[in-house]
Amino acid sequence: MVDPIFQSDNYQVARKLLDAAALRQEAIASNIANAETPGYRRLDLAPDFADQLKAQVRSGDLERAVELKPKLVEDAHARTVRPDGNTVEIENELLAMNRNSVEYEFLTEVLSRNIKQLKLAITGRPV
Repeated sequence: MVDPIFQSDNYQVARKLLDAAALRQEAIASNIANAETPGYRRLDLAPDFADQLKAQVRSGDLERAVELKPKLVEDAHARTVRPDGNTVEIENELLAMNRNSVEYEFLTEVLSRNIKQLKLAITGRPV
């Protein structure tokens, strides 16, 4: 009886996006930590993750969407900003961190709402 709630399309997509946001946060933290490391190349989520997830949601193939795993890759679009080859721009990382935090908070709210609805159905009273 509980499984259908956690198998809903919105819940599954939000979970995948939450996984991606958590992994992106790790990449941003690594980028900031290595901002002064000579030759360090900026990391980010593989850009094809969002495209694949979007395509599978549009096609209605959520079983394959659930199997998708976000992964980190070197950012091919990052340009070298220093003579030592480092591609991290600290201002851009801080902006990315803020954007990612807002996205993460939104996604946790979506998942929280699903769980609150389940609790309301079980107990009969709001949280």
